[in-house]
Amino acid sequence: MQLNYLGHSTFLLETAQHRVLIDPFLEGPTSPVTPAEALSWPLDAVLISHAHGDHWGNALDFGRRGVPIIATAEIGDYAQAHGAEQAIGANIGGTVRDEWGSVTFTPAFHSSSFPDGTYGGMPCGLIVEMDGVTLYHAGDTCAFSDMALIGERGLDAALLPVGDHFTMGPAEAARCLDWLKPRVAVPMHYGTFPPLVGDPQEFARLGRDKGVDVQVLNPGAALTLTAGGR
Repeated sequence: MQLNYLGHSTFLLETAQHRVLIDPFLEGPTSPVTPAEALSWPLDAVLISHAHGDHWGNALDFGRRGVPIIATAEIGDYAQAHGAEQAIGANIGGTVRDEWGSVTFTPAFHSSSFPDGTYGGMPCGLIVEMDGVTLYHAGDTCAFSDMALIGERGLDAALLPVGDHFTMGPAEAARCLDWLKPRVAVPMHYGTFPPLVGDPQEFARLGRDKGVDVQVLNPGAALTLTAGGR
């Protein structure tokens, strides 16, 4: 799997045959691609962790073109009501499976509402399995000890917010590595807006002290992940 970092908490996952986009905030100040460019990509699904505008982003642009939006029931219902007819609503603990792979919804401790104020259901983390690779996108969250249960799945990669203020910061995110035990960790959700002052290099230093391969990616950079390691 190729993990492409598109800024903030947005990632494009690519295998030889499939493409999945997570939290498509493509109008953000750190996005290396425009929505128009991304809309030309053949996508199998768009996965959403929660409804805040910096994660929901351009989801409807894809959904209205027939790309399945996969998220909680409230987000799925909202997407369908706004023209994304192929949207799929699931919920925490559930798994959605398709030819491209699967996504399982985990808890996240945060809030969730759409830019228009509509309630967005519970925020989530996402465990994505594609081409034998297991990846955890934590969404927006603090640290919580039940991450140990997520780590029991055997994570090839964990994508963790480190920006502080709205989510956990670098030290708290590094603590999560003790529970998640990923082979590779990638920081996200930092530096996009002034309050997000968490330093990804601090997270990298703390993570490497724990023996985790921490990769700080610039927007537009890519990382190859394989089952069982890089």
